[in-house]
Amino acid sequence: MDQAERYRHDGGFVLEHAFGAAEIAAVTAAIEPLEQETEAFLATRPDGRYGIARAGEITFRPHLVTRSAVLREFARHPVFCDLVHDLIGNDVRLYWDQSVYKKPAADEEFPWHQDNGYTYIEPQQYLTCWVALTDATVDNGCPWILPGAHRMGTLAHRSTPLGFECLSNPDGAIALELDAGSIAVFSSLTPHRTGPNRTRAIRKAYILQYAPDGAVSYVGGGDAVTCDAADRQFWILRGGLRE
Repeated sequence: MDQAERYRHDGGFVLEHAFGAAEIAAVTAAIEPLEQETEAFLATRPDGRYGIARAGEITFRPHLVTRSAVLREFARHPVFCDLVHDLIGNDVRLYWDQSVYKKPAADEEFPWHQDNGYTYIEPQQYLTCWVALTDATVDNGCPWILPGAHRMGTLAHRSTPLGFECLSNPDGAIALELDAGSIAVFSSLTPHRTGPNRTRAIRKAYILQYAPDGAVSYVGGGDAVTCDAADRQFWILRGGLRE
């Protein structure tokens, strides 16, 4: 089964060794000071928490492309251009980007959820590219997906202290273990989770999400907001050509 068919059938696949060591080192170097800012901010919170981030355990740093020319250019890498052309179409924008660092103290899973379960987007299916900056294994919290479940649409989610959850211990889940520089490519409708980090090293990931031009978000059940913020939802392909 080729990658496009696996995306359609299972809702995701692994693109192995998409980036070289030097590229991953440059991306990681650009993220590190911004992630450290996030960790420092969490340390000022009375309970070390902000939303689903927890000091010393798991950090989320969004909109990195607004702070780094290196990351802005990486978001438009030919690898991503090819992926979005094949899986979305000719007119595509970056929808979201964030680093996620899962640290050795992170002894809890990140629950089963769909990306579209956090902020509802139309069209519901957009593309998540989960880039491994370090090797991602079952032991340190690699992604797991539930093949085929993306065909059920956006599921109901409930809020938990660890994050939104749409499923609990479903049968048939598979782990997507990744070498550094590989990408877990999956639909925003694919239920996925990451396990705890039981190692002594930080599991580092950079997540980039892409949506067709004209996509809209519904925040808090309000009016539709077009996903075209110039500083962070810029063109990747227009008319099939790299911007």
